Amino acid sequence: MLDKYTRVYSTRILTPAARGLLRLGLGPDAVTVIGTLGVVAGALIFYPQGEFFWGTLFITAFVFFDNIDGIMARLQGRTSKWGAFLDSTLDRFGDAAIFGGLALWFAGDGDDLRMVALLIACLTLGAVVSYAKARAESLGYTAGGGIAERADRLVAILVVTGLVGLFDLPMVVLEVLLWLLTAASAWTVWHRVNTVRRQAALE
Repeated sequence: MLDKYTRVYSTRILTPAARGLLRLGLGPDAVTVIGTLGVVAGALIFYPQGEFFWGTLFITAFVFFDNIDGIMARLQGRTSKWGAFLDSTLDRFGDAAIFGGLALWFAGDGDDLRMVALLIACLTLGAVVSYAKARAESLGYTAGGGIAERADRLVAILVVTGLVGLFDLPMVVLEVLLWLLTAASAWTVWHRVNTVRRQAALE
């Protein structure tokens, strides 16, 4: 949902950076890999130590690579199915690291198994949201939309986690978000499955 409204603005802001990276000799695929490695490293180094604010800053810096690689490909006139496949595949590693890194904290020093369960639920449902769309498209259907697409989930978890770390907010703030993300992701899965069911019924 957020991605639909912010793509134009983010493209305008990030285009100069994309041009700069191209001048340095980096290609879109390399930027995709660098971005993913940065997100994974930040999430698995900072979050398990309870460094929510600095971890979020580090991760956010590399999350921007997720948009820059596509802009770079368009500037080169080299958009391809391979690039889209690589980007989507590596996104799953980034998502797993973010929710997994937080789960490691709550499974250890954070000492809250309910939060661990919520984080696992968010990660699992988020993966199914993406899978449902990809599988539907492979069968010739469409299954987009919903209220918890990847951009929505990513912005929500990073913003709230960063604020919790910066202002030392009670963990119940993060817990409320996780309940909301769980519900929104579950509804989005249902929405996409139902969308495909209606299309299949017309055949």
